[in-house]
Amino acid sequence: MKLGSDHEVEMVDGEELAQLKRDFTGYTFGLVRLNPGHWIFPSDFMKFADKLYNFKFKANDVLIMTYMKCGTTWMQEMVWTMRNNSNLDHAATDDAINSRVPFLECDMFLGSTAVPPPDPESSLCKEFAQLCPGKNPEDGFFLQMADAIPEPRTIKTHLPLSLFPPELLDTVKIVYVARDPGDVAVSYYHHAMLFKSAGYVGSFESFISNFMDDNLLYGPYWLHVKEAWEKRNHPNLHFVFYEDLKADIMGELKKLDTFLGTNVNPHQINKIRDFTRFEKMQERGNVFTQTGEPDPFTIPMIANQHGGFFRKGKSGGWRERMNDNQVKLMEEWTTQRFTSNGITFNSPRLE
Repeated sequence: MKLGSDHEVEMVDGEELAQLKRDFTGYTFGLVRLNPGHWIFPSDFMKFADKLYNFKFKANDVLIMTYMKCGTTWMQEMVWTMRNNSNLDHAATDDAINSRVPFLECDMFLGSTAVPPPDPESSLCKEFAQLCPGKNPEDGFFLQMADAIPEPRTIKTHLPLSLFPPELLDTVKIVYVARDPGDVAVSYYHHAMLFKSAGYVGSFESFISNFMDDNLLYGPYWLHVKEAWEKRNHPNLHFVFYEDLKADIMGELKKLDTFLGTNVNPHQINKIRDFTRFEKMQERGNVFTQTGEPDPFTIPMIANQHGGFFRKGKSGGWRERMNDNQVKLMEEWTTQRFTSNGITFNSPRLE
């Protein structure tokens, strides 16, 4: 089968699928691989693949594009606040970030039987009913939300550039965030344990191996970044390193303001910096639901033991978590996959 993006689809099966399902208890769905690229997705991606490829972006849209665990939610909040809420007085300030900035392809994860159907009384479902009256959520809950939110629209995706039309950058502005692969791998490991749609119960060693072997959902990370890096000089692409955000947030916010054309003043940019601090976002914690509502997508026991969605947000911490051999392998892999393509990460070596 061939998609609108010209990718060939093959089912992941046999021992490879069996091993992944042993480690990921939330993988109650099948898995597909798209080539070229070796991209791996839940089989329900196929329900939405061409709709995603043909999504009607508007000239004043901003698309936040990242691989998993690269500071996506942080960037969502920064961009939405700069574009819609520079005085922090917007009526939707306390709404869940993924209702203000919809996660474009999130519907492909709702096919896992580990994830309960959304509660009709939840704020997210009420938001859908308001924005998409008469629409069927099964046709794409988040996809239809993304289409219906008021302008100026800010939308999030973890899909790579190659799964969108080649002319995408001529239509929409994209903010792309990349992060040190070691930190991505460790953060993704905790994310996979936390979320019901993954339910990871395998070893840390196995997870890191799968990451470097391009066998995780949304993989391969190096190719995801490489595709955006090659377009970094396009006027509609703003390429950001997570490490630079951590090292000089004010400088990066000013660059972002210039790219977005939001023209925030010094007082506003200071307020935005404070509002989007990791600790403040951790306190609010409202990614999919209103503050205080139960989160239907995560496992409470894991959140209590290992931290919730906002866990640490550090740079360079992966060297503390991995053993010496894993650090050596990750550094060699990073050199081969990133440094050789001119991509370097200024991640500190923590003492």
